[in-house]
Amino acid sequence: MSHKSALRPRYLKLHAVLVFAFLFLPIGVLVFFSFNNARSGTDFTGFSTKWYSDLIHNHQALQAFRNTLKVAIAATVIATVIGTLASFALTRFKFRGRSAYSTLIFVSLVMPEVVMGVSLLAFYANIAHMKLGLTTVILAHTTFCIAFVVVVVNARLASFDNRLVEAAADLGATPIQTFLRVVLPLAAPGIAAGAMLAFTISLDDVVITFFTSGPGSTTLPLYIFSSLKFGVSPSINALSTFVLVFSLFLLALGGLFSARSAKRGVTAVDVNALG
Repeated sequence: MSHKSALRPRYLKLHAVLVFAFLFLPIGVLVFFSFNNARSGTDFTGFSTKWYSDLIHNHQALQAFRNTLKVAIAATVIATVIGTLASFALTRFKFRGRSAYSTLIFVSLVMPEVVMGVSLLAFYANIAHMKLGLTTVILAHTTFCIAFVVVVVNARLASFDNRLVEAAADLGATPIQTFLRVVLPLAAPGIAAGAMLAFTISLDDVVITFFTSGPGSTTLPLYIFSSLKFGVSPSINALSTFVLVFSLFLLALGGLFSARSAKRGVTAVDVNALG
């Protein structure tokens, strides 16, 4: 038994290495071939950074990147506000139809993206009579980002100690003061994490954007997807690597902000100052 127990950590380490290799080795290959000197994306002939310099002069890619940022920022702001308010309603209040309301919010998490894209396209064309463009893409991204914000903020509010609210009320704080100085600082890390998750998901969406975008509203993932029709080239690898690095930077920035917000939230909740 002791011999088997000693071998178990080795198998776990080997299993972890294989899992991480399976997940990240293809990404490493993509980054490696983005420095390929040849025009072919499969044969490495030498090291070169010319494909990255070409991105600076690629006006279509730059315009697609600007569209992506516009959509992601707008959808994140709207989804974070609505998702946060929905989370407070679901976790802090009991009302008729609460279960149905919660189920409807989480439908977008399990609904296939193709079905959601087709349904949004039909809604825009037949009911709302909206012209496809950046506005429709932003509304579509907001629709599926709300659920992710609600999930993250709900997890944060689930561990919230309601005795802090009662203590603040006993010390004479108004409901607004309690929300701004007690509830919001403690919920801020979850709100920030939900916003960052929504931004990252909006940043790389392809399927729903494909159905809801129109002329002049091509995002960077759509641009990469359409470029693949002409074959995988180092320019596509370089563009994909840029998106990868940008996403990792945002995740690191969001993690740092969330950690600082959590630290400030703990120190900011001083119920004695409310009296």
